[in-house]
Amino acid sequence: TGNAAALSEYLALGCYIGITGWLCDHRRGAGLRALVPEIPVDRLLVETDAPFLRPQNAPAGADGRRNEPALLPYVIQKLAQCLGEDPERIAERTARNARRLFRLPVPS
Repeated sequence: TGNAAALSEYLALGCYIGITGWLCDHRRGAGLRALVPEIPVDRLLVETDAPFLRPQNAPAGADGRRNEPALLPYVIQKLAQCLGEDPERIAERTARNARRLFRLPVPS
C-alpha cells in the first residue's frame, strides 16, 4: 500500500512483496494495481490480511466480511489481470516463491 519509492527501497533490500486483498479494492487499491507491474515476478507473494480485508471480487460469504486463506484465488485472479498473465501461472510462481522464501519442501 506504499508508493513507488518505497517499493524500490524494499526491492533494493532484496525483500519479497506480499500482495493482499487490498489489490481488489476498487477505490483504495488503484495505487497498488499501478505498481504491480514493477514487482519482479520472482519476488511476488500473495497473502491474506485474515480475518480482515476480504477481496472485493470474492462472492459474498455466509460469514459476512471475514477474510480467510481460501479467498487467495481471488487475489491471484486480480493480480493476474494486472499483469496480463494466466492466474494458474501466477499461482504457481507465487507458490514457488513462498517455498523458496520460507524454505518449504517441494510437494511430491
